[in-house]
Amino acid sequence: MIEYRTLKIALLGGGTVGSQVAKLLLDNAAELSSRIGAGIELAGIAVRDLDKPRDVELPAELYTTDAEQLILGADIVVELMGGIEPARSLILKALNSGADVITGNKQLLATHGAELFDVAEQVGAQLYYEAAVGGAIPIIRPLRDSLAGDSVTRILGIVNGTTNFILDRMDTFGDDLASALATATELGYAEADPTADIGGYDAAAKAALLAGLAFHTNVPLESVYREGIEDISKEQVERAQAMGFVVKLLAICERVIDPTTGEAGVSARVYPALVPREHPLAAVHGAHNAVFVQAHAAGDLMFYGAGAGGIQTASAVLGDVVSAARRHVAGGPGVAESTHANLPVLPVSAAVTRYHVTLHVTDQPGVLAEVSRLFAENGASIETVQQSSGAPAGAEDASPTATLVIGTHAALEASLAATVEALRASTAVTSIAHVLRIEGA
Repeated sequence: MIEYRTLKIALLGGGTVGSQVAKLLLDNAAELSSRIGAGIELAGIAVRDLDKPRDVELPAELYTTDAEQLILGADIVVELMGGIEPARSLILKALNSGADVITGNKQLLATHGAELFDVAEQVGAQLYYEAAVGGAIPIIRPLRDSLAGDSVTRILGIVNGTTNFILDRMDTFGDDLASALATATELGYAEADPTADIGGYDAAAKAALLAGLAFHTNVPLESVYREGIEDISKEQVERAQAMGFVVKLLAICERVIDPTTGEAGVSARVYPALVPREHPLAAVHGAHNAVFVQAHAAGDLMFYGAGAGGIQTASAVLGDVVSAARRHVAGGPGVAESTHANLPVLPVSAAVTRYHVTLHVTDQPGVLAEVSRLFAENGASIETVQQSSGAPAGAEDASPTATLVIGTHAALEASLAATVEALRASTAVTSIAHVLRIEGA
């Protein structure tokens, strides 16, 4: 048997994940080589600052600031720098040199993925990205490979550990948003600037990747509807508890029908939603992630695990390293990303969902009938109504008021949103306290 040559691996980025990847490559080189059928060698680690303190002690001679030189001669390039540039340019350079590329850069893939995958296909290389969604959770390979013979209909995902930790604190311990965020920051789950997490931007990038993969369609990041958790209040969480729900930030990707043409399309969206306590996603606590997949033949599948963390994410990266190395040994071109379906990406208005609306109304005869009329005129149907008397906390108006908590039947997002706007304009409604969607019911 002829022994295959040693494969050289270039690592771009020596941060939390990159350092763990390097350590695992060095510590487990013999075991990984036996699984691959060829030796592997970490050729070097490209960093911006050679003198920066690092969490993991690694041989100093591995570090370099010359990323372009490191790429030359590498069989596999692992990009863990983050950001758009220079990561995009370096990945293109690596692909054009014939190297396979592994990345965890969801923002880059969500904005420039089509370009990168196209170049990879042209040169016969492979672009791997298991670590870009869900940290240690294996979700990319199941969607791309295991379910390749099936038809995915819907994905519900908790794909941001920071927001899940915050919402879980609010639900479990009664924290308000500010207190839960402070705890997340103290424990290292939230960045000093948490906007990408609590604003839903991180989850939106992951939703774009999941939707594109599941539905064989290019889904641009700007086509993903996004709402964050900035306005989620302690009162909303407590009201959800009383009704048997928990609030989660969800990434939702599904096949939908365009109401204007009757043709199939793709919806990708991120927003906080009410999830029934009995749904598997309701039991995802702390900073964990979970992706709930519904497929035509396979039925309901759930993938659960650590959504972040250096060594956890490094596990996903190393899985891609082994896959890439095995491909080198076996030979043949890389497998191109499938966008054959080329479905239109539809606006959030085409999605079908349910609303939970809390209204403060004038407490007088005919108000409930007026509210019901507005729902009916806008194509929305009321499923449940709860009424209580009394003004909202802090209200200065002494006139009698009541609170209506309304749950709707499933309807087009466009109809439900139009209903909320009609309620906002009504003289019978003094204020709209909360609007949350219901998913998974």
